[in-house]
Amino acid sequence: MRFLLVLFLLAGGASAHIGSPDVFMEGPAGPYSLFVTVQPPSVIPGIAQIQVRVSAPGVSQVAATPLAMTGPASRLAPIADQLVPSKDDPQTFNGAVWLMQTGSWQVRIQAQGTQGVGTISVPIPALARRSLAMPEALGALLLGLTALLVFGLVAITGAAVREAQLEPGVAPDKGHRWRGRLVMAGVLLLVLGMVWFGNSWWNSEAQDYSERIYKPLQITPSLTGAKLTLHITDPGWLPWRKIDDFIPDHGHLMHLYLIREPQMDRIFHLHPEMTGPGVFALDLPVMDAGKYGLYADVVHADGFPETLTATLTIPEVKGRALEGDDAMATAAPVQETGTTTREFTLPDGYRMRFMPAGPLVAKRAQLFRFELLDPQGNAPRDMRLYMGMTGHAAFVKTDGSVFAHIHPNGSVSMAAVMMTGSPHDMPGMEAGLPDTVQFPYGFPSAGHYRIFVQMKHGDTIETGVFDAFVG
Repeated sequence: MRFLLVLFLLAGGASAHIGSPDVFMEGPAGPYSLFVTVQPPSVIPGIAQIQVRVSAPGVSQVAATPLAMTGPASRLAPIADQLVPSKDDPQTFNGAVWLMQTGSWQVRIQAQGTQGVGTISVPIPALARRSLAMPEALGALLLGLTALLVFGLVAITGAAVREAQLEPGVAPDKGHRWRGRLVMAGVLLLVLGMVWFGNSWWNSEAQDYSERIYKPLQITPSLTGAKLTLHITDPGWLPWRKIDDFIPDHGHLMHLYLIREPQMDRIFHLHPEMTGPGVFALDLPVMDAGKYGLYADVVHADGFPETLTATLTIPEVKGRALEGDDAMATAAPVQETGTTTREFTLPDGYRMRFMPAGPLVAKRAQLFRFELLDPQGNAPRDMRLYMGMTGHAAFVKTDGSVFAHIHPNGSVSMAAVMMTGSPHDMPGMEAGLPDTVQFPYGFPSAGHYRIFVQMKHGDTIETGVFDAFVG
């Protein structure tokens, strides 16, 4: 009986990062530097697991408060949940909070210690992802227990009607036995009717819930000459979702990555303009022919991020030169050799280095550090911010199951961070910027990845390409 099966939900691809549901953010909470990891629930309402790593000792208490990003609920904070220090590391705190509704949320982290109190908010998309039935063995066990209960109820009722009014030791006659059988038949029909009604109710509830499982916006690309047009449609997830309420993130309404498949040897980071409700367009730069995977990042007005995906076969395009914040890179085809590359030489003689803090392991929050060097092996003296940050990165699994656009403050969108009121590092174009950048992230699964890292010096945007094997 399907109504006896409990509905289990498992996190699949995240809304803003395909196949990478966890949220990572590093930033200041007053005088403290925190590295926050949030595992959003796969059921709404559901529990989000939180881990906070404090960079230095001195913090004695850490608390977490869930809040809606916008609307009246954003001003009605519940009682904060205290996180518990790890037994293995007193600078790591673990805990959980409830997210009660689908939509855009924030988890406010408050740290208290020797230097006072500091606060930072982490934007979280809360949504159900996909449903799985319970294991067959458990379902069979529950079905057997239900049959036992039904049999017991029918038998007890029949015995009560057949023998309850008789004197002790008196055997029931033919009339009592027939009445018992008739009542047993009636009770069996009644119980089966209740089972049928319960099954119908459960199917109705399951159908209703399936309509609330996240359905990403759909994007349909078309190419006319060198002009790429992207049409966005809503498959019908929530009635309040729109296709024309996007807000700028790093100065652009859309960040579009085009990666040639399966070689992953061409990567473009472009920024289409919105030309109408749900319509984006741009003139493509010079591109080699091939099949390209498209990953388009957008952020809704309530801070909810989404990544729209599609594929498009593109002929050779003799398009425009790159301009503004657009960038591209050419690399050797990806090789799944079980190794991680540490250095990438750029066409102008500059080099980019990958300096991991330790072995690359799945499901572990880490800081990924990269360094840019000039042709002489020195730090460039003209380092600049790239779209307001010291760098951008895309972590892409070679089978296409994972895509994550990461910033130095984490996997969250800057537009959503600004909505929370949290402090954010967006310095001016002053001299003396570092030639290094680090990204907080955690690989969701083992396998081969390609990492694309972009940094800027002078007017040049450099894109390094690294292969990473994750154990």
